[in-house]
Amino acid sequence: MPARQQAKLRSCAGPLPAAAKGILYAGLAVALSAQNPPIEQGLASWYGPPHDGRTAASGEVFDSHALTAAHRSLPFGTSVRVRRLDSEQSVVVRINDRGPWVPSRIIDLSQEAADRLGLKGPGVARVSLEVVEAPATASPAVEIVYAVQVGTFRNPDNATRTRDLMEHRYGPARVVVWRGAPQFRCVLVGETASADEAGRLAAAIRTAEKSPSGAYVVRLDRTALSFAD
Repeated sequence: MPARQQAKLRSCAGPLPAAAKGILYAGLAVALSAQNPPIEQGLASWYGPPHDGRTAASGEVFDSHALTAAHRSLPFGTSVRVRRLDSEQSVVVRINDRGPWVPSRIIDLSQEAADRLGLKGPGVARVSLEVVEAPATASPAVEIVYAVQVGTFRNPDNATRTRDLMEHRYGPARVVVWRGAPQFRCVLVGETASADEAGRLAAAIRTAEKSPSGAYVVRLDRTALSFAD
């Protein structure tokens, strides 16, 4: 294809909508150019065989040999290109789980995806994320809700104490358990249909608590979590 035509096609794709730091948007189902601007940059990690056979947050059975990944807010079914910043190696994965729950990380890859990205050895690497294809928008009957996750705990008592503190400072808070990660108790603050509003709350909590990465936006998939309080 002539260079002029290629440039024209790239310009038609257009960037994804942007919003507050830490918030990701996915629109109507469209195939986007591999050169689409990154929507997020940060650390990628991976998880593997110990999780095989467990139910992911989407309801699928986790398979470490499939090209899938966990992300906190992208809709299930979103195809994402994960590109290493230090080598330009890349792999396309499909989001079918929620996580990672380590604040400094932005995506958890399956073992197969990590292997193709050269990530298995070091365990983590800096990457950029580019949406390749977003799923069709949800049915109008399906409510999309966001909250701010402020902590992940194995000890239920620690989760309860954190919930009580957050509720006192920032309003309604709750402890939830995500499907696929029953060993963790996650503390969520607020609940809103606006990703922008959730982003502002997350930023306010990070500033007030002096924790640059300690509060981040998550998408609440009602069928993917249960309430522990």
